[in-house]
Amino acid sequence: MEIDAAGLIYFSPTHTTRRILAAIAEGLGAAGECQVDLTPPAAEGQSFSAGVWDIALIGAPVYAGRLPAMMVSRFRRLEGQGTPAVIVVVYGNRAYDDALLELRDLAVAVGFQPIAAGAFIGEHSYSAVGAPIAVGRPDAMDLAKARAFGGAVRKKVTVLPSAAGLAPLSVPGNFPYKEHPQLPATAPVVDQTRCTACGQCVALCPTGAIPQDDPAVAEKGRCIRCCACIKGCPAGARTMDDPRIRQVTEYLRQTCGDRKEPETYL
Repeated sequence: MEIDAAGLIYFSPTHTTRRILAAIAEGLGAAGECQVDLTPPAAEGQSFSAGVWDIALIGAPVYAGRLPAMMVSRFRRLEGQGTPAVIVVVYGNRAYDDALLELRDLAVAVGFQPIAAGAFIGEHSYSAVGAPIAVGRPDAMDLAKARAFGGAVRKKVTVLPSAAGLAPLSVPGNFPYKEHPQLPATAPVVDQTRCTACGQCVALCPTGAIPQDDPAVAEKGRCIRCCACIKGCPAGARTMDDPRIRQVTEYLRQTCGDRKEPETYL
């Protein structure tokens, strides 16, 4: 089985998942690479067929042990057309629970054929000064392991005549999947003395919850708490000040300090 054209499909508000997929693609050594970014609001109505690729790399962050609901709805507009796929979830050093199984099932549902999988660690969305959670990850060691994983995938699939007839990929997880936690609507708050109205947060928000004409506010009902606007604000003007989020953050800080390593399934 030849691997010349590879495609990257991802939902990555803080760019962490995208970095992991890029490292895997580097290890895979595919000559041609196309990217389908499901993150921006414009992706909501797009469709795409993966039939032109030899292999797809599909990645998503983990939110409370599940895939982001927005990523799922946007992904369902794709057509896998039997394309072999490497599926990857990225989580903030707690656990990925049912997310990898959910991604495998989702990929199969739209026509991809998962042949390998990985769970990698990225800096937690709630990580902040005073509450560090997997800060700086993926780091150099993580990216090296991602490249090695890509190399292992290439080594295995290039000796196969095709992906047809391979046994279904087995990954950890439970079905029915765990329930999405029901949190009241909330959004980051803005220190208006620091906000420069540069608009960076507007460009980063995957839901379009931050209006261009007034970036110092955000629609609580549309915010998915990805914290892309917080991490991407050059002035450091945005924070997640909700007491419930602060409580969760403190719990994670106390319980998720031990370094976890990537897990791969081939």
